[in-house]
Parts: sequence; structure tokens; C-alpha cells
Amino acid sequence: MFIRRHKYLITLAVFAVIVGFLDHNSLLRRYSLMREESRLRDEIERYRRDYEESTERLNELLVDSGAIERIAREKYFMKKPNEDIYVFEDDIDE
Repeated sequence: MFIRRHKYLITLAVFAVIVGFLDHNSLLRRYSLMREESRLRDEIERYRRDYEESTERLNELLVDSGAIERIAREKYFMKKPNEDIYVFEDDIDE
């Protein structure tokens, strides 16, 4: 009796469960794929910024001969023979 009375409601509920949770293209799967897409887009943007920064540095190195010395001193803490270098903890990039 209950099934005959509420057959459309039951059908709608079964459909909602199948589409929402059990189907290959369920709402939960779509939500997880949207989150992954967002994460990957952020990662692409980060790599794009890194690429642009590296290209800019490369062009700087190709144009300016003093840039190589400056980068060697700043990044690799290289020095001239009779020179003292003081390195602070804030200067070290890890």
C-alpha cells in the first residue's frame, strides 16, 4: 500500500541516490574532479611564474656579465681570495 501511494517519491529518491552517489558520473566524483582541476590549475600557474622568473634571470645572465658574479656571491656564497663573507641566517634560502 505504501509503495503504491508513494511510487513517484520512491522512484525520485532511488534516482537521486544513483545519480548522487553510485553512478560513474556522480556528484561526489564531479566535485572531487573539480577540486583536482583547481589544484592543477594553481600548480600550472606556479610553474608558469617559475618559468618566467627563470627566463628573466637567464636573459639577465646573457646580457650582463656582472650578473654571474653577483649570483655566485648571493646564492652560492662564493668570494674573492682576500675577502671575508658574513652570512646571516635570514640570507640562507632552503
